[in-house]
Amino acid sequence: MIRTVVAQLWRGLNLTVRFGLELVALTALGYGGWHVPGPLWVRLLAAVAFPAAGIAIWAQWVAPHARRPIPDPQRLVPEWVVFGGATVALLATGRIWQGVLLAVLAAGNRLALHLLGTTTEGKSEGDRETRHPA
Repeated sequence: MIRTVVAQLWRGLNLTVRFGLELVALTALGYGGWHVPGPLWVRLLAAVAFPAAGIAIWAQWVAPHARRPIPDPQRLVPEWVVFGGATVALLATGRIWQGVLLAVLAAGNRLALHLLGTTTEGKSEGDRETRHPA
């Protein structure tokens, strides 16, 4: 009983951290876009387009209510496109330790969720259901 409660608390904590990391990744993509060389309109466009692309990828394949959800481990590909892109954006703008920290925290969080037997949807890995788009 106590183990179940503790496991649920850890799952909840890790899913909350996961959500925070997703927001940080989108922010980093916007930050990277703003620092693209060029005139103001190019920087503004990139600052909006980069996180919009991340949101589109996440909504399509990764989010709990994704349009076309894909199962683990294939889900790692779009996840790392977003987190990897955010890390590259931070590194390219000279934010080295922030980029490294984001990559390490995202990977550690994903590993923790796996070890807890939890998908990024918050479900137990044994309770997966196959969903097909309508």
